[in-house]
Amino acid sequence: MSVRVAVVDYGAGNLRSVVRALEHAGAEACVTANPHDLEDSHAVVMPGVAAAADTMRGLSERGLIEPILRGIRDGKPFLGLCMGLQALLTYSEEGGHQDCLNVIPGAVHKLPPGLKVPQMGWNQVTYRIDHPLLDGIPDGSYFYFVHSFYAEPEQPHVVVATTEYGIRFPSILARGNVFATQFHPEKSGARGLRLYENFVHLANGRPDPRDPRSWPPC
Repeated sequence: MSVRVAVVDYGAGNLRSVVRALEHAGAEACVTANPHDLEDSHAVVMPGVAAAADTMRGLSERGLIEPILRGIRDGKPFLGLCMGLQALLTYSEEGGHQDCLNVIPGAVHKLPPGLKVPQMGWNQVTYRIDHPLLDGIPDGSYFYFVHSFYAEPEQPHVVVATTEYGIRFPSILARGNVFATQFHPEKSGARGLRLYENFVHLANGRPDPRDPRSWPPC
């Protein structure tokens, strides 16, 4: 079965490279701002390079918040990337205070002073637990980061991997069907592509949500 993945378009960039990476992994990927496309997909990927307030406003204006939350509640695989990870938490300190999706309780903080911000470039990811999202990717692998803020979840068990940049922060989160990376896998070479392959493999176990409806054009 071909896995249909909706790539959420809320007005941020970096979408086509995510689509290419998903297609390389064997998925049928589609950039969309249509809530119905999210409902008809097998899995959802939310990239992000925008500020927290812009992200939440873009999601709200397009009517995407409830479809995202409903899909997560229903067990649909969800992958958040960079801002897509931070948006899963309760709130972000960016811009003062910005309420987020509250899927993973916790806060998003600015990287500490004295560092070059944003962190931009390759950095090492150290595993805390084994996870199928990381199958075939060695512990200590390097991935590409671009961010000024970091997540601090309330529940330590959701932290799959961490990275050091002035402080040690979570770089991969997972809870049930929700996965998220602070780095950009699509910019991280072969190991980033392998992470997408692992996500598509995890999504492949889900039944077609609207069978026999076809994947709508978007």
